[in-house]
Amino acid sequence: MPDESPKGPAELQPEHPTVRVLVDVHELVEDSLVPSGARWTLAEPGRQLDANLIHLPAGQRVDTHTEPDLDVVLIVIAGGGIVGSPDGDQVLADGNIVWLPRSTTRNITAGKNGLSYLTVHRRRPGLQIGKRPGQ
Repeated sequence: MPDESPKGPAELQPEHPTVRVLVDVHELVEDSLVPSGARWTLAEPGRQLDANLIHLPAGQRVDTHTEPDLDVVLIVIAGGGIVGSPDGDQVLADGNIVWLPRSTTRNITAGKNGLSYLTVHRRRPGLQIGKRPGQ
């Protein structure tokens, strides 16, 4: 016999956000199977933020670039390095929280013990197919 009981609001929403621990960053930093690059990416449906845990081995660098649209918060999880900008270099150390304002030019270089950092910023809108301005 089918269930005829009324459905509550949570049951009507197939996926609803819930508070939970996503990952232990210390375990990701200790994982030696991934030598460089993204070790974790926030991929929750319906999110308003993007976040990535990046690891750079000693001396590796993220080349100079400019982020025109988004402010980024960078949190050093382990290691250290340098964030370079036209205004000068800033030393990065374990536990630092760094603001990278939109429209700034910067590069990141890992120190002698490597560098693992978390970046958090507003989610970019998805790509859309359409006409270019002026067409």
